[in-house]
Formats: sequence, C-alpha cells, structure tokens
Amino acid sequence: MKRKTLRLYLVLISLALLGIATALVLNAFDRELVFFFSPSEIAAEKPAAGRVIRLGGLVETGSVRKLDDGATVSFRVTDLKAATEIAYRGVLPDLFREGQGVVVEGAFNDSGNFVATQVLAKHDENYLPPEVAKALKESGRWQEGAGTEGSPATTGAGQ
Repeated sequence: MKRKTLRLYLVLISLALLGIATALVLNAFDRELVFFFSPSEIAAEKPAAGRVIRLGGLVETGSVRKLDDGATVSFRVTDLKAATEIAYRGVLPDLFREGQGVVVEGAFNDSGNFVATQVLAKHDENYLPPEVAKALKESGRWQEGAGTEGSPATTGAGQ
C-alpha cells in the first residue's frame, strides 16, 4: 500500500472516531442538561412528559393550597403573561410565599400536570429570569430603586 493511501485511511479512521466520540459526549449532555422555561414558553410549547426542566417565575397570589393528602402543596407560577400549575410533595423553603420569585425543578407527568421535585425560593428578586423581569416591568409592578436596585414593586403585588 502506498504511503499516501495509508495516510488517507488513517485520517478517515481518525475523523470517524472523532465523530463517534463527539456523538457520545453530546448524547450524555442531552440527558443531563436541565433546561429553563418561563410559564409563557410552557404555554406556547409544553415539553415532553418525563423531561426534567426548571420553571421560574412568581408564585401567583391566592394560588397556594394544600391538597387533601396533607403533604402535597399546589400553587401556580406566573410570569404575568401565563401561569403553570405546580404540585409539590415535601417541605417548602422558608422564603416561599405568594408574590415571591421561585424556581421549581420537575417534569410534566403523563396527565399533563407539572410535578416538582425541588422548589427554590428566591431571597432577592435581582435573580429573576430575564423574561419574568421584563414582564414585571411591562406590567408596571417593577420599581427601580425600591429597596434594592431593580426589584419588583411591593405595592400592588396582589393585582
């Protein structure tokens, strides 16, 4: 076999192995990535059942209620354009309350209900997702310089 032909075969085999390695890495990332959605994005296109996602927004005022089993809490997360119903079984964080920012991690079940496995309450609204912050600004519920710069308005939070 000529040296040139041998070199061509080695390059082709190397490229094939590199392609296989890249495919394996991307496949592993795809299974481990947890994507972030806003309630508006969920309303537009609901992720597949069983796909773990993070959903962020504000806890809708008047939506928090305990279910009959006593351990499950149901509440709605909103970005002021759309809202998503959440069911969570467990102890809620101390900072969890209506009108506060929250990020929930979980998945939609086969019935189309979002079941959270983790609830993270935000201690400061500076960490709101950009989509939610934009919706708050558009609704007039965002006050620049109220307490901390760029925080949501405390007045009219129940509107």
